[in-house]
Amino acid sequence: MARPPSTRQLINWDHRYLWHPFTQMQEWEQENPLIIERGKGAYLIDTEGKKYLDGTSSIWVNLHGHRHPVLDRALKKQLGKIAHSTFLGLSNPPAIELARELIRIAPKGLTRVFYSDNGSTAVEIALKMAVQYWQQRHPEAGPKNTFLHLKLAYHGDTIGAVSVGNIELFHSRFKPLLFPTLEAEPPHCYRCPLNLTYPACKVACIDPIKQILKARHRDLAGFIIEPMMQAAAGMIRQPAGYLKQIRDLCTQYDVLLIADEVATGFGRTGKMFACEHEQVTPDLMAISKGLTGGYMPLAATLATDEIYQGFLGRYDEFKTFFHGHSFTGNPLGCALALANLDVFKNEKTLVRLQPKIKLLVRLLQPFQDLLHVGDIRQAGFMAGIELVRNRMTKEPYPFRAKAGHRVATIARSKGLILRPIGNVLVLMPPLSTTVDELKKMVEIIKESIETLQID
Repeated sequence: MARPPSTRQLINWDHRYLWHPFTQMQEWEQENPLIIERGKGAYLIDTEGKKYLDGTSSIWVNLHGHRHPVLDRALKKQLGKIAHSTFLGLSNPPAIELARELIRIAPKGLTRVFYSDNGSTAVEIALKMAVQYWQQRHPEAGPKNTFLHLKLAYHGDTIGAVSVGNIELFHSRFKPLLFPTLEAEPPHCYRCPLNLTYPACKVACIDPIKQILKARHRDLAGFIIEPMMQAAAGMIRQPAGYLKQIRDLCTQYDVLLIADEVATGFGRTGKMFACEHEQVTPDLMAISKGLTGGYMPLAATLATDEIYQGFLGRYDEFKTFFHGHSFTGNPLGCALALANLDVFKNEKTLVRLQPKIKLLVRLLQPFQDLLHVGDIRQAGFMAGIELVRNRMTKEPYPFRAKAGHRVATIARSKGLILRPIGNVLVLMPPLSTTVDELKKMVEIIKESIETLQID
């Protein structure tokens, strides 16, 4: 039996053969990266046996910890039956049962589930559904072939998802490939584009959106938004009532509301879906990340019956939604997602999460006094800590200073894995993280910020 490759050999092969996402490979090839071999609970374990707290939930996907026995068993059980069969012209029990469960827990009014592979594809599907819906169901409403979205939005990396995004660093090079959209300023209370202060502003950032909808509603198929928290934008928290007002405006002006719950769904904000905080039902909702508890790629786009009815007709009318993926409705992923929902129910995950959310609020309060910290933004178990050069002026660190990266590097040496977004440190631990583990994570972040030195 061949000996497994050493850590050094794996690093050499990684440097020689791989291309990592969102990574400057010239720098990467000069580093000795961690190679994660195992996981248990809130911990990742590298090939040298060193343990690290998973402060990012492995980029926002893991919910109940690594190697959860219920999820492990579900995967093995489904493997004993079949790994995959096509969803084109066939169906399978896990996909059927999961669709039923998703509709049971989704915001009331969503009635149909369309499967795909990841968050970007779930968003692409929602965009295409919206455009085709208006063509087939209400052609008299107008051309309705574009979208409104917030600036700083991130909805994925495929071309349609990038078109409704607005992160210059990620997207500017691809503008020739994108379709035109309309943009509105986000409700960024720390860096308010209107130079107002919440709550005295009375959420004035809604007014420009109202004007856009009033003037352009005949062009707009939908308004896509991450409810409650713009995650990849730097954890930008929306003020209370903002989402509900957006829902009311979309209804008033006949524009579909598309909720991107890829990052915010499955308990991250303290409820199963962020839309629930303001009793909002979107017309379309994209979900992924936590759908399988962090085990396998799977996504879904949920739609109302009104949307679904727009695609019904005779075979020769070609109202079919001509979209699909090779692994649509994958039985392994769906079986894991069902087990994930069982864990939520049986372990009372959301109930047990509430005191930990309150604890996280208290633990982050002392950060307000740290020299490098400008703002702390939190929704449930999603938190962003913005590092600034000058707290009084809110002057950010220049990109070349790599402030967030430096803090994350220090934290890693202390046993915590973080993945910052520029100058914003993101803490999004597994929902199963214990009180002691949470305290340790926050303690390491605080110590790492205090250690930071930038000329």
